[in-house]
Amino acid sequence: MTEMNVGANIEFSGLCCPRSESFVRPSPSSKTTNPAARIITLASLSPAIPDRLIGNALAQFLHSETGDSVLLVEVDDAGPAVSLRDFAALQRTLNGEFCFPEHLRHSEGGFKRLGVRMTRELSELSFVKPLLEHFRRHFRFVLLRIGADVPVQALFECLADSDMTYLFVRQSSDDLNDIDSLLREARSQFNGDCARLKTVLCLSEGERARMSSELAKKIGGPLHAFVHDCPSPAAGPGSQADASSKTLRADIRRLAREIGGCRIGLALSSGGAKGLAHVGVIQVLEENGIEVDVIAGCSMGAYVAAVWGYGCDGQAMEKLAREVEGRWGVWRLVDPVFPPREGFIRGRAVKRRLQRTIGDVHFSELERPVRVVATNLYTLDRAVFSSGDLASAVQASVAIPGVCAPVIIDGEAYVDGGIADPLPVDVLEEMGINRIIAVNTIATPAYMRCCLEMEHEQEALYGRRHKFLRALNRQLNYFAPGNILDIMMRAVHGAQLRVAEESCRHADVVLRPLAMDAHWYEFDKPCKFIAVGRRAAEEHLDEIKSLVNKRASSYEPEAAYNQLAGSA
Repeated sequence: MTEMNVGANIEFSGLCCPRSESFVRPSPSSKTTNPAARIITLASLSPAIPDRLIGNALAQFLHSETGDSVLLVEVDDAGPAVSLRDFAALQRTLNGEFCFPEHLRHSEGGFKRLGVRMTRELSELSFVKPLLEHFRRHFRFVLLRIGADVPVQALFECLADSDMTYLFVRQSSDDLNDIDSLLREARSQFNGDCARLKTVLCLSEGERARMSSELAKKIGGPLHAFVHDCPSPAAGPGSQADASSKTLRADIRRLAREIGGCRIGLALSSGGAKGLAHVGVIQVLEENGIEVDVIAGCSMGAYVAAVWGYGCDGQAMEKLAREVEGRWGVWRLVDPVFPPREGFIRGRAVKRRLQRTIGDVHFSELERPVRVVATNLYTLDRAVFSSGDLASAVQASVAIPGVCAPVIIDGEAYVDGGIADPLPVDVLEEMGINRIIAVNTIATPAYMRCCLEMEHEQEALYGRRHKFLRALNRQLNYFAPGNILDIMMRAVHGAQLRVAEESCRHADVVLRPLAMDAHWYEFDKPCKFIAVGRRAAEEHLDEIKSLVNKRASSYEPEAAYNQLAGSA
């Protein structure tokens, strides 16, 4: 049996347990004590990963975000730490108190720290489960930091009793082989259930994700997360590297919020120019210090999500939107197709405009995670893009069928994501986000009826001149109400209505930035839509703050460090 390190791949042929061959290890994790407590394993597959720095930062953020008790257990195979044999000797004498109060260290970040020594001896490893159950009774969150030098047998004992495991890997052929071997053995031991094993790719400063597709094939799905700007392992807690990288801290904080169940997701709907209201919503969120962990967008919502995820703030996005302000500005986004067999517009002008802002950035390089929704033209399946070129995914998401030509990605044709999922709340739910803000710019039939009645009132008020101008507009403007492009958009809108309303029922807060005089093609009037978005967010600001500040209801165990008094 070899240990996990960068120079040698994991070998499992010699892994043996004192169990019958028919025994199937229970999938992680079967909790038997405090149901609210969570045990999270942090496993580093390479010595090149700064696991101590990540573990300390994660524990600190977890405590600050939740306010709950956090124990960071630093698992090693040597060194001055308590051992499993020490716990075995104490186990029968414990009377509700914590097992090693004299070894418990208090950290400045508000969490507790304990060193535990685990060897490859099978007689010792049988005490891993009771030790972790003991930790559950005294702490709300227990983080097991397992370095690359810990024996594989000890790692699997921890995995079996953990609620979730983060596998931190680097971009190397050794790590690629290690993760493949580890997951193969995990599937064997846990009866194929590896849903709680999350692969996190650690990238150095300026390093680009080169092997994400290879890793995705090995793990059977997309990478769970990225940690950018990782320093060398020599940079310990409190070093300059620990404090200087804003991106590193943001990525680790996001993992802590996932563990604590307090991540905020923002779902941005389709809606054409009406989707510029998303910018106003984002401005209000930023002004009030409300952090969003994940954004899922569709069509115009995908465009806004991409720019915000890249790092542009609300004011910068408003400036970008105003570049097409005016009568002729919107025509910069139009690149006609002749003859129009697949659509009237190619859509490449929209992609080029987006690339002026974000370049050829990939999903893995974004400041905050983004999910882009499109529709497979031939199967009509929902497609959720989370890797690869971001601009291409957005181009596919905004390709209105009939108006824009379909976009080909990896041999598949895609059109507007609003066909399959106009308000991607479900995408956030599938990611485990349990606090969701949905911004829906798709008007209901009742609202559109009010708009129609208002138009009739204006016709009656202004008389023949108003009718003449409307007729002239229809002759000159293909986007005008009643013309072919408008009819196609209304047909798409009709298909989206009920799907979007159903999505709203799954969100915690729903914003509806709508305006009576708004049309989907009015990209030349961005300020109007941004103002509507701001107003909707400000009206629901108290609800949003309540959602963000909500504490997860849980039983908080009190750690008793002194022995209980015996009864006479």
